[in-house]
Amino acid sequence: MWRLHSQVFLLPQTAMTPKPAGPPDGGWGWVVAAAAFAVNGLSYGLLRSLGLALPDLAEHFDRSAQDTAWVSALALAVQQAASPVGSALSTRWGARPVVMVGGVLTSLGFVFSAFARSLLHLYFGLGVLAGSGWALVFAPALGTLSRYFSRRRVLAMGLALTGNGVSSLLLAPALQFLLDTFGWRGALLLLGAITLHLIACGALLRPLTLPGDPQAPPRGPLAALGLGLFTRRAFSVFALGTALVGGGYFVPYVHLAPHALDRGLEGYGAALVVAVAAVGDAGARLVCGWLADQGWVPLSRLLAVFGALTGLGLLAVGLVPVARSKEGWGGPLLAAAGAYGLSAGSYAPLVFGVIPGLVGIGGVVQGTGLMLMLMSLGGLLGPPLSGFLRDETGDFTASFLVCGSFILSGSFIYTGLPGALPSCGAASQPAAPPPESGELLPAPQVALLSAGGPHSTPDTTC
Repeated sequence: MWRLHSQVFLLPQTAMTPKPAGPPDGGWGWVVAAAAFAVNGLSYGLLRSLGLALPDLAEHFDRSAQDTAWVSALALAVQQAASPVGSALSTRWGARPVVMVGGVLTSLGFVFSAFARSLLHLYFGLGVLAGSGWALVFAPALGTLSRYFSRRRVLAMGLALTGNGVSSLLLAPALQFLLDTFGWRGALLLLGAITLHLIACGALLRPLTLPGDPQAPPRGPLAALGLGLFTRRAFSVFALGTALVGGGYFVPYVHLAPHALDRGLEGYGAALVVAVAAVGDAGARLVCGWLADQGWVPLSRLLAVFGALTGLGLLAVGLVPVARSKEGWGGPLLAAAGAYGLSAGSYAPLVFGVIPGLVGIGGVVQGTGLMLMLMSLGGLLGPPLSGFLRDETGDFTASFLVCGSFILSGSFIYTGLPGALPSCGAASQPAAPPPESGELLPAPQVALLSAGGPHSTPDTTC
Protein backbone atom coordinates (compact mmCIF):
# COMPACT_ATOMS: atom_id res chain seq x y z
CA MET A 1 0.00 0.00 0.00
CA TRP A 2 2.84 2.34 0.89
CA ARG A 3 4.48 1.62 -2.44
CA LEU A 4 1.27 2.45 -4.29
CA HIS A 5 0.93 5.76 -2.46
CA SER A 6 4.57 6.56 -3.13
CA GLN A 7 4.14 5.94 -6.82
CA VAL A 8 0.98 8.02 -6.96
CA PHE A 9 2.77 10.84 -5.11
CA LEU A 10 5.74 10.79 -7.46
CA LEU A 11 3.73 10.92 -10.66
CA PRO A 12 2.82 14.62 -10.42
CA GLN A 13 6.45 15.50 -9.68
CA THR A 14 7.61 13.62 -12.77
CA ALA A 15 4.95 15.26 -14.87
CA MET A 16 5.96 18.69 -13.57
CA THR A 17 9.65 18.26 -14.44
CA PRO A 18 10.45 21.16 -16.80
CA LYS A 19 11.67 20.34 -20.25
CA PRO A 20 14.25 22.48 -22.02
CA ALA A 21 12.46 25.32 -23.79
CA GLY A 22 15.29 26.51 -26.00
CA PRO A 23 18.75 28.08 -25.91
CA PRO A 24 19.37 29.99 -22.65
CA ASP A 25 20.66 33.03 -24.61
CA GLY A 26 23.12 33.91 -21.86
CA GLY A 27 24.17 32.49 -18.51
CA TRP A 28 26.70 29.72 -19.01
CA GLY A 29 26.59 30.57 -22.72
CA TRP A 30 28.95 33.49 -22.09
CA VAL A 31 31.43 31.06 -20.50
CA VAL A 32 31.14 28.93 -23.64
CA ALA A 33 31.73 32.10 -25.70
CA ALA A 34 34.91 32.78 -23.72
CA ALA A 35 36.04 29.18 -24.27
CA ALA A 36 35.34 29.51 -28.01
CA PHE A 37 37.27 32.82 -28.01
CA ALA A 38 40.30 31.01 -26.54
CA VAL A 39 39.88 28.07 -28.94
CA ASN A 40 39.86 30.44 -31.89
CA GLY A 41 42.97 32.21 -30.60
CA LEU A 42 44.87 28.99 -29.92
CA SER A 43 43.99 27.58 -33.33
CA TYR A 44 43.72 30.19 -36.10
CA GLY A 45 45.54 32.89 -34.15
CA LEU A 46 48.47 30.61 -33.40
CA LEU A 47 48.47 29.27 -36.93
CA ARG A 48 48.74 32.79 -38.36
CA SER A 49 51.63 33.62 -36.01
CA LEU A 50 53.46 30.39 -36.82
CA GLY A 51 54.87 31.96 -39.97
CA LEU A 52 57.39 33.83 -37.82
CA ALA A 53 59.19 30.53 -37.19
CA LEU A 54 59.43 29.54 -40.85
CA PRO A 55 62.64 31.51 -41.64
CA ASP A 56 64.43 29.82 -38.73
CA LEU A 57 63.25 26.43 -39.95
CA ALA A 58 64.41 27.17 -43.50
CA GLU A 59 67.84 28.21 -42.23
CA HIS A 60 68.25 25.23 -39.88
CA PHE A 61 67.28 22.57 -42.43
CA ASP A 62 68.81 24.47 -45.38
CA ARG A 63 65.57 24.36 -47.35
CA SER A 64 63.71 26.92 -49.40
CA ALA A 65 60.95 29.17 -48.10
CA GLN A 66 58.50 27.31 -50.31
CA ASP A 67 59.38 23.98 -48.65
CA THR A 68 58.94 25.34 -45.13
CA ALA A 69 55.73 27.16 -46.09
CA TRP A 70 54.12 23.76 -46.53
CA VAL A 71 54.30 23.28 -42.76
CA SER A 72 51.65 25.91 -42.03
CA ALA A 73 49.79 25.22 -45.28
CA LEU A 74 49.45 21.53 -44.40
CA ALA A 75 48.30 22.37 -40.86
CA LEU A 76 45.59 24.70 -42.23
CA ALA A 77 44.49 22.17 -44.86
CA VAL A 78 44.22 19.31 -42.33
CA GLN A 79 42.46 21.53 -39.79
CA GLN A 80 39.73 22.60 -42.19
CA ALA A 81 39.38 19.46 -44.30
CA ALA A 82 39.07 17.23 -41.22
CA SER A 83 36.57 19.50 -39.45
CA PRO A 84 33.61 17.26 -40.43
CA VAL A 85 35.34 14.42 -38.56
CA GLY A 86 35.48 16.58 -35.43
CA SER A 87 31.81 17.44 -35.89
CA ALA A 88 30.87 13.76 -36.32
CA LEU A 89 32.76 12.72 -33.19
CA SER A 90 31.18 15.60 -31.28
CA THR A 91 27.71 14.54 -32.39
CA ARG A 92 28.39 10.99 -31.21
CA TRP A 93 30.22 11.58 -27.91
CA GLY A 94 29.70 15.26 -27.15
CA ALA A 95 31.86 18.33 -27.69
CA ARG A 96 33.59 18.27 -24.28
CA PRO A 97 35.65 15.04 -24.65
CA VAL A 98 36.34 15.66 -28.34
CA VAL A 99 37.76 19.15 -27.74
CA MET A 100 39.85 17.91 -24.81
CA VAL A 101 41.34 15.11 -26.94
CA GLY A 102 41.98 17.68 -29.68
CA GLY A 103 43.92 19.80 -27.20
CA VAL A 104 46.11 16.82 -26.31
CA LEU A 105 46.77 16.06 -30.00
CA THR A 106 47.66 19.69 -30.73
CA SER A 107 50.10 19.81 -27.82
CA LEU A 108 51.68 16.50 -28.86
CA GLY A 109 52.15 17.87 -32.37
CA PHE A 110 54.15 20.85 -31.11
CA VAL A 111 56.20 18.75 -28.67
CA PHE A 112 56.99 16.18 -31.38
CA SER A 113 58.02 18.97 -33.78
CA ALA A 114 60.38 20.45 -31.19
CA PHE A 115 62.56 17.33 -31.62
CA ALA A 116 62.28 17.22 -35.43
CA ARG A 117 65.32 16.11 -37.41
CA SER A 118 63.89 16.88 -40.84
CA LEU A 119 61.09 18.82 -42.50
CA LEU A 120 59.22 15.55 -42.86
CA HIS A 121 58.97 15.38 -39.06
CA LEU A 122 57.56 18.91 -39.05
CA TYR A 123 55.05 18.02 -41.76
CA PHE A 124 53.83 15.19 -39.55
CA GLY A 125 54.03 16.99 -36.19
CA LEU A 126 52.64 20.43 -37.01
CA GLY A 127 50.81 19.52 -40.21
CA VAL A 128 49.11 16.22 -39.36
CA LEU A 129 49.12 15.95 -35.54
CA ALA A 130 48.50 19.59 -34.62
CA GLY A 131 46.23 20.08 -37.65
CA SER A 132 44.13 17.08 -36.60
CA GLY A 133 43.93 18.44 -33.06
CA TRP A 134 42.72 21.80 -34.31
CA ALA A 135 40.12 20.00 -36.44
CA LEU A 136 38.74 18.40 -33.27
CA VAL A 137 38.46 21.65 -31.32
CA PHE A 138 37.25 24.42 -33.62
CA ALA A 139 34.02 23.13 -35.19
CA PRO A 140 32.69 21.49 -31.97
CA ALA A 141 33.41 24.67 -29.96
CA LEU A 142 31.67 26.97 -32.46
CA GLY A 143 28.81 24.52 -32.88
CA THR A 144 28.28 24.30 -29.12
CA LEU A 145 28.28 28.09 -28.89
CA SER A 146 25.50 28.27 -31.50
CA ARG A 147 23.37 25.96 -29.37
CA TYR A 148 23.58 28.25 -26.34
CA PHE A 149 22.23 31.34 -28.11
CA SER A 150 19.24 32.30 -30.23
CA ARG A 151 18.55 36.05 -30.19
CA ARG A 152 22.20 36.93 -29.47
CA ARG A 153 23.78 34.16 -31.51
CA VAL A 154 25.59 36.25 -34.11
CA LEU A 155 26.91 38.65 -31.46
CA ALA A 156 28.27 35.71 -29.43
CA MET A 157 29.77 34.26 -32.60
CA GLY A 158 31.42 37.58 -33.45
CA LEU A 159 32.84 37.81 -29.94
CA ALA A 160 34.34 34.31 -30.22
CA LEU A 161 35.79 35.00 -33.66
CA THR A 162 37.67 38.07 -32.45
CA GLY A 163 39.95 35.61 -30.65
CA ASN A 164 41.78 35.23 -33.94
CA GLY A 165 42.83 38.87 -34.17
CA VAL A 166 43.50 39.38 -30.46
CA SER A 167 45.60 36.23 -30.30
CA SER A 168 47.58 37.28 -33.37
CA LEU A 169 48.42 40.63 -31.77
CA LEU A 170 49.56 38.93 -28.54
CA LEU A 171 51.16 35.75 -29.84
CA ALA A 172 53.15 37.31 -32.67
CA PRO A 173 55.50 39.36 -30.42
CA ALA A 174 55.49 36.60 -27.78
CA LEU A 175 56.53 33.99 -30.34
CA GLN A 176 59.27 36.26 -31.69
CA PHE A 177 60.58 36.68 -28.13
CA LEU A 178 60.57 32.92 -27.63
CA LEU A 179 62.41 32.40 -30.92
CA ASP A 180 65.07 34.97 -29.99
CA THR A 181 65.47 33.59 -26.47
CA PHE A 182 65.10 29.81 -26.78
CA GLY A 183 65.41 29.11 -30.50
CA TRP A 184 62.76 27.41 -32.60
CA ARG A 185 62.95 24.12 -30.69
CA GLY A 186 62.35 25.76 -27.31
CA ALA A 187 59.62 27.96 -28.79
CA LEU A 188 57.73 24.97 -30.18
CA LEU A 189 58.09 23.15 -26.87
CA LEU A 190 56.61 26.09 -24.97
CA LEU A 191 53.81 26.44 -27.53
CA GLY A 192 53.03 22.80 -26.84
CA ALA A 193 52.51 23.73 -23.20
CA ILE A 194 50.37 26.75 -24.11
CA THR A 195 48.09 24.72 -26.37
CA LEU A 196 47.30 22.43 -23.43
CA HIS A 197 44.90 25.20 -22.39
CA LEU A 198 42.60 23.82 -25.08
CA ILE A 199 41.84 21.00 -22.64
CA ALA A 200 40.48 23.52 -20.14
CA CYS A 201 38.45 25.15 -22.91
CA GLY A 202 36.90 21.79 -23.74
CA ALA A 203 36.03 21.17 -20.10
CA LEU A 204 33.94 24.37 -20.11
CA LEU A 205 31.71 23.14 -22.96
CA ARG A 206 28.83 21.94 -20.79
CA PRO A 207 26.39 19.67 -22.70
CA LEU A 208 23.03 21.22 -23.48
CA THR A 209 19.84 19.37 -24.43
CA LEU A 210 17.47 21.28 -26.71
CA PRO A 211 14.19 20.60 -28.50
CA GLY A 212 14.95 19.36 -31.98
CA ASP A 213 17.95 17.25 -30.94
CA PRO A 214 17.91 13.75 -32.46
CA GLN A 215 16.69 11.04 -30.13
CA ALA A 216 19.68 8.81 -30.90
CA PRO A 217 23.15 9.47 -32.34
CA PRO A 218 23.42 9.02 -36.12
CA ARG A 219 24.30 5.59 -37.39
CA GLY A 220 26.86 5.09 -40.11
CA PRO A 221 29.76 7.31 -41.17
CA LEU A 222 27.79 9.27 -43.78
CA ALA A 223 25.08 10.17 -41.31
CA ALA A 224 27.65 11.06 -38.65
CA LEU A 225 29.46 13.41 -41.03
CA GLY A 226 26.17 15.10 -41.84
CA LEU A 227 26.41 14.55 -45.60
CA GLY A 228 22.63 14.22 -45.69
CA LEU A 229 22.46 18.00 -45.16
CA PHE A 230 23.36 18.43 -48.83
CA THR A 231 19.95 17.05 -49.75
CA ARG A 232 18.44 20.27 -48.42
CA ARG A 233 18.27 22.89 -51.12
CA ALA A 234 19.04 25.83 -48.85
CA PHE A 235 22.18 24.20 -47.45
CA SER A 236 23.34 23.18 -50.94
CA VAL A 237 23.04 26.79 -52.12
CA PHE A 238 24.94 27.93 -49.03
CA ALA A 239 27.63 25.27 -49.61
CA LEU A 240 28.27 26.29 -53.22
CA GLY A 241 28.40 29.99 -52.37
CA THR A 242 30.74 29.40 -49.42
CA ALA A 243 33.16 27.31 -51.50
CA LEU A 244 33.41 30.13 -54.06
CA VAL A 245 33.87 32.78 -51.38
CA GLY A 246 36.66 30.68 -49.85
CA GLY A 247 38.51 30.88 -53.18
CA GLY A 248 39.23 34.55 -52.57
CA TYR A 249 38.67 35.14 -48.85
CA PHE A 250 42.10 33.95 -47.66
CA VAL A 251 44.19 35.66 -50.37
CA PRO A 252 44.73 38.93 -48.40
CA TYR A 253 45.98 36.87 -45.43
CA VAL A 254 48.89 35.77 -47.62
CA HIS A 255 49.40 38.46 -50.26
CA LEU A 256 48.16 41.78 -48.87
CA ALA A 257 51.60 42.75 -47.50
CA PRO A 258 53.48 41.72 -50.69
CA HIS A 259 50.90 43.64 -52.73
CA ALA A 260 51.55 46.76 -50.63
CA LEU A 261 55.29 46.36 -51.25
CA ASP A 262 54.63 46.03 -54.98
CA ARG A 263 52.63 49.24 -54.84
CA GLY A 264 55.74 51.10 -53.68
CA LEU A 265 55.36 51.16 -49.89
CA GLU A 266 58.19 50.55 -47.45
CA GLY A 267 58.09 47.72 -44.94
CA TYR A 268 56.42 49.80 -42.20
CA GLY A 269 53.88 51.14 -44.68
CA ALA A 270 52.99 47.61 -45.77
CA ALA A 271 52.70 46.55 -42.13
CA LEU A 272 50.35 49.46 -41.50
CA VAL A 273 48.13 48.34 -44.37
CA VAL A 274 47.87 44.86 -42.86
CA ALA A 275 47.22 46.30 -39.39
CA VAL A 276 44.41 48.56 -40.65
CA ALA A 277 42.72 45.59 -42.34
CA ALA A 278 43.11 43.46 -39.20
CA VAL A 279 41.70 46.12 -36.85
CA GLY A 280 38.74 46.75 -39.15
CA ASP A 281 38.14 43.00 -39.38
CA ALA A 282 38.11 42.50 -35.59
CA GLY A 283 35.90 45.51 -34.84
CA ALA A 284 33.38 44.70 -37.56
CA ARG A 285 32.81 41.19 -36.19
CA LEU A 286 31.34 42.57 -32.98
CA VAL A 287 29.39 45.40 -34.60
CA CYS A 288 27.90 43.19 -37.29
CA GLY A 289 27.07 40.53 -34.70
CA TRP A 290 25.05 43.08 -32.72
CA LEU A 291 23.39 44.42 -35.90
CA ALA A 292 22.42 40.97 -37.14
CA ASP A 293 20.86 40.03 -33.79
CA GLN A 294 18.47 42.99 -33.91
CA GLY A 295 16.42 41.14 -36.52
CA TRP A 296 15.97 44.19 -38.73
CA VAL A 297 17.29 42.37 -41.81
CA PRO A 298 17.25 38.60 -42.51
CA LEU A 299 20.60 36.92 -41.91
CA SER A 300 20.70 35.50 -45.43
CA ARG A 301 20.32 39.00 -46.89
CA LEU A 302 23.10 40.37 -44.68
CA LEU A 303 25.30 37.43 -45.69
CA ALA A 304 24.84 38.20 -49.40
CA VAL A 305 25.34 41.95 -48.92
CA PHE A 306 28.51 41.78 -46.82
CA GLY A 307 29.89 39.00 -49.01
CA ALA A 308 29.45 41.25 -52.03
CA LEU A 309 31.05 44.18 -50.20
CA THR A 310 34.03 41.95 -49.35
CA GLY A 311 34.46 41.10 -53.02
CA LEU A 312 34.23 44.76 -54.00
CA GLY A 313 36.80 45.58 -51.32
CA LEU A 314 39.23 43.11 -52.87
CA LEU A 315 38.65 44.65 -56.30
CA ALA A 316 39.43 48.07 -54.84
CA VAL A 317 42.63 46.75 -53.23
CA GLY A 318 43.74 45.33 -56.58
CA LEU A 319 43.02 48.54 -58.52
CA VAL A 320 44.89 50.91 -56.17
CA PRO A 321 47.58 52.81 -58.16
CA VAL A 322 51.29 52.69 -57.37
CA ALA A 323 52.37 55.05 -54.58
CA ARG A 324 54.24 58.15 -55.75
CA SER A 325 56.95 57.82 -53.12
CA LYS A 326 58.12 55.05 -50.81
CA GLU A 327 58.08 57.45 -47.87
CA GLY A 328 54.31 57.87 -48.17
CA TRP A 329 51.78 55.86 -46.20
CA GLY A 330 49.71 54.85 -49.20
CA GLY A 331 46.44 56.57 -48.36
CA PRO A 332 44.36 54.97 -51.15
CA LEU A 333 45.61 51.48 -50.31
CA LEU A 334 44.97 52.08 -46.60
CA ALA A 335 41.40 53.13 -47.37
CA ALA A 336 40.82 50.11 -49.62
CA ALA A 337 42.34 47.72 -47.05
CA GLY A 338 40.22 49.24 -44.30
CA ALA A 339 37.05 48.84 -46.38
CA TYR A 340 38.00 45.24 -47.12
CA GLY A 341 38.69 44.53 -43.44
CA LEU A 342 35.34 45.96 -42.34
CA SER A 343 33.46 43.92 -44.95
CA ALA A 344 35.37 40.67 -44.36
CA GLY A 345 34.96 41.02 -40.59
CA SER A 346 31.22 41.54 -40.99
CA TYR A 347 30.95 38.45 -43.19
CA ALA A 348 32.72 36.13 -40.72
CA PRO A 349 30.09 35.90 -37.92
CA LEU A 350 27.27 35.79 -40.45
CA VAL A 351 28.56 32.71 -42.25
CA PHE A 352 28.58 30.86 -38.91
CA GLY A 353 25.41 32.44 -37.54
CA VAL A 354 23.26 31.49 -40.53
CA ILE A 355 23.97 27.74 -40.20
CA PRO A 356 21.39 26.95 -37.45
CA GLY A 357 18.73 28.51 -39.63
CA LEU A 358 19.66 26.26 -42.52
CA VAL A 359 19.99 22.90 -40.78
CA GLY A 360 18.15 23.30 -37.46
CA ILE A 361 19.74 23.28 -34.04
CA GLY A 362 20.25 19.51 -34.09
CA GLY A 363 22.59 19.66 -37.09
CA VAL A 364 24.50 22.83 -36.28
CA VAL A 365 27.75 21.08 -35.28
CA GLN A 366 27.78 18.96 -38.42
CA GLY A 367 26.89 21.97 -40.57
CA THR A 368 29.76 23.97 -39.07
CA GLY A 369 32.24 21.20 -39.86
CA LEU A 370 31.03 20.90 -43.45
CA MET A 371 31.21 24.68 -43.89
CA LEU A 372 34.85 24.72 -42.76
CA MET A 373 35.66 21.90 -45.15
CA LEU A 374 34.09 23.82 -48.03
CA MET A 375 36.05 26.94 -47.11
CA SER A 376 39.24 24.86 -47.12
CA LEU A 377 38.58 23.70 -50.68
CA GLY A 378 38.44 27.30 -51.85
CA GLY A 379 41.25 28.34 -49.52
CA LEU A 380 43.62 25.79 -51.03
CA LEU A 381 42.84 27.13 -54.51
CA GLY A 382 42.94 30.89 -53.89
CA PRO A 383 46.49 31.62 -52.61
CA PRO A 384 48.27 29.34 -55.14
CA LEU A 385 46.22 30.84 -57.98
CA SER A 386 47.05 34.32 -56.72
CA GLY A 387 50.77 33.48 -56.66
CA PHE A 388 50.57 32.02 -60.16
CA LEU A 389 48.93 35.17 -61.53
CA ARG A 390 51.58 37.28 -59.78
CA ASP A 391 54.35 35.31 -61.49
CA GLU A 392 52.65 35.59 -64.88
CA THR A 393 51.72 39.29 -64.77
CA GLY A 394 54.42 40.78 -62.54
CA ASP A 395 52.09 42.18 -59.84
CA PHE A 396 49.07 41.26 -57.75
CA THR A 397 46.47 43.30 -59.66
CA ALA A 398 45.08 40.33 -61.58
CA SER A 399 45.29 38.19 -58.44
CA PHE A 400 43.03 40.45 -56.40
CA LEU A 401 40.64 41.03 -59.30
CA VAL A 402 40.17 37.30 -59.93
CA CYS A 403 39.85 36.42 -56.25
CA GLY A 404 37.44 39.31 -55.69
CA SER A 405 35.37 37.91 -58.56
CA PHE A 406 35.24 34.55 -56.76
CA ILE A 407 33.74 36.23 -53.69
CA LEU A 408 31.24 38.20 -55.77
CA SER A 409 30.16 35.00 -57.52
CA GLY A 410 29.62 33.25 -54.19
CA SER A 411 27.66 36.22 -52.87
CA PHE A 412 25.45 36.15 -55.94
CA ILE A 413 24.68 32.48 -55.24
CA TYR A 414 23.75 33.43 -51.66
CA THR A 415 20.82 35.37 -53.11
CA GLY A 416 19.21 31.97 -53.73
CA LEU A 417 18.80 31.48 -49.98
CA PRO A 418 15.30 32.01 -48.55
CA GLY A 419 14.89 35.60 -47.41
CA ALA A 420 18.00 36.89 -49.19
CA LEU A 421 15.92 38.91 -51.66
CA PRO A 422 12.85 41.01 -50.78
CA SER A 423 9.55 39.93 -52.25
CA CYS A 424 6.69 41.96 -53.62
CA GLY A 425 4.11 42.44 -50.86
CA ALA A 426 3.97 43.34 -47.17
CA ALA A 427 3.75 40.64 -44.56
CA SER A 428 4.81 40.11 -40.98
CA GLN A 429 7.32 37.41 -40.03
CA PRO A 430 9.31 36.75 -36.90
CA ALA A 431 12.60 38.62 -36.81
CA ALA A 432 14.42 35.73 -35.17
CA PRO A 433 12.45 32.50 -35.62
CA PRO A 434 13.19 29.56 -33.35
CA PRO A 435 16.36 27.73 -34.37
CA GLU A 436 14.92 24.35 -33.41
CA SER A 437 13.35 23.98 -36.86
CA GLY A 438 15.69 26.19 -38.85
CA GLU A 439 14.68 29.77 -39.57
CA LEU A 440 15.44 29.49 -43.29
CA LEU A 441 13.96 26.06 -43.82
CA PRO A 442 10.57 25.83 -45.54
CA ALA A 443 8.99 24.35 -42.40
CA PRO A 444 6.17 25.62 -40.16
CA GLN A 445 7.40 27.95 -37.45
CA VAL A 446 6.83 26.85 -33.85
CA ALA A 447 6.68 29.58 -31.20
CA LEU A 448 9.33 28.45 -28.72
CA LEU A 449 10.89 31.82 -27.96
CA SER A 450 11.07 32.95 -24.38
CA ALA A 451 9.04 35.86 -23.10
CA GLY A 452 10.46 39.20 -24.11
CA GLY A 453 11.86 37.81 -27.35
CA PRO A 454 12.23 39.85 -30.52
CA HIS A 455 9.06 41.22 -32.02
CA SER A 456 7.88 40.49 -35.51
CA THR A 457 9.16 42.89 -38.12
CA PRO A 458 7.51 43.62 -41.41
CA ASP A 459 9.05 41.93 -44.43
CA THR A 460 7.73 41.51 -47.92
CA THR A 461 6.12 38.52 -49.52
CA CYS A 462 3.79 37.78 -52.40
